[in-house]
Amino acid sequence: MDRFTTLNEFYTKNDEDMRFESKHGQVEYLTTLKYIEKYLEKGMKIIEIGAGTGRYSHYFARKGYEVDAIELMECNVEAFKKNTHPNEKVTISQGDAIELDGIPSEVYDVTLLLGPMYHLYTVEDQLSALSEAIRVTKKNGVVFVAYCMSDMTMYQYCFGRNMILDANKSNKIDENFKLYSLPEDIFQLYRKEDIDALMADFCVNRLHYVGTDMLTHMMRECVDSMTDEVFDIYMRYHFNVCERPDMIGATNHVLDVFRKV
Repeated sequence: MDRFTTLNEFYTKNDEDMRFESKHGQVEYLTTLKYIEKYLEKGMKIIEIGAGTGRYSHYFARKGYEVDAIELMECNVEAFKKNTHPNEKVTISQGDAIELDGIPSEVYDVTLLLGPMYHLYTVEDQLSALSEAIRVTKKNGVVFVAYCMSDMTMYQYCFGRNMILDANKSNKIDENFKLYSLPEDIFQLYRKEDIDALMADFCVNRLHYVGTDMLTHMMRECVDSMTDEVFDIYMRYHFNVCERPDMIGATNHVLDVFRKV
């Protein structure tokens, strides 16, 4: 199956907005917002490439920022439009992260690439998406890229859900226990060395490398049962450790933040 067909089937059946409704889902969302807001200033222009149903785009548009959004899946574009409030300075158009031909270079102060790297299965497509995100960003602008990580998937699914034998039989694990994905697997998985290799030839300076949910998904029932007071303490702890080099490997999702030079 090709990438578009599998993604269309997945996003038609799954409610993307529900991912952030639980407390365990909010950890990734709140962390991503926190880091984006470090670099936002009044009057900045934002593009979100792979905007989904618009959770981030609408958040920033409702705060008064001008936001342009690109999304591949038609079902998500329609949901995005339905979620748009009157007077939001937001646009949405259908397009693919690997080819943004209609968008001029160096237009945006902040570029969000928070979904596409999850669903690109070749290095060529991954580099194309990164190159396009960097191209449309102004010099000294900041780019935010999200990734799904291999090792926590190994813990959580291969061993935690007893899927290791199936993964072995289908040759999706190499001798170093790196997981490999095909379009039918939906999610492409990375290690930090993969991300570093992808970024090696771009003219950028890394600002942050953040574990956006850390061990949250391994203890999701515990996190979801927390009172608001305990959850607040949990988030303060999370923000304290989410950039620590000795901790970042223990995360399902990573946010790579860099400045275009």
